Amino acid sequence: MDWRSRRIPNWLTGPGLLLGAILNTVFGGWTGLKASLLGAGLGLALLLPFVLLRALGAGDWKLAGAIGAFVGPGTLLDLLVGSVFVAGVMALALVIYKGRFLQTMRNIGHILVSLVTFRLPGTQVSLDNPESLKVPYGVALGVTVMLYGATHLWRG
Repeated sequence: MDWRSRRIPNWLTGPGLLLGAILNTVFGGWTGLKASLLGAGLGLALLLPFVLLRALGAGDWKLAGAIGAFVGPGTLLDLLVGSVFVAGVMALALVIYKGRFLQTMRNIGHILVSLVTFRLPGTQVSLDNPESLKVPYGVALGVTVMLYGATHLWRG
């Protein structure tokens, strides 16, 4: 859904968070519930600033919380770091495909200046800009989860 419509519905993320907490409780008791809640809370806490800055959608944020409820805080950190790299590869491919490399470099410059001067970047580098290229972060996170799972299955 995120690939086509850039939306991750609440009917998926809400029950996903709840199911992750239930399964962790069933299989791990109170320790499992604690890990599940810590994972969900960590995912929501780490990505909230990006949602508030309009650099990430709320559906992506809630998806990270739901995944955290399934995997706990330690694995979630691995997944979030991995998803940054997957999203970066996706973004590079999109920028090259759309022929927007120079504009992207200018936008990165705006962001870096904003960081150094402690100011928010302009609307040209926000999700609110209809001209901006957008990578579906939920897809990047999903691909990362699949790669992580495949890697762990491969290792046995």
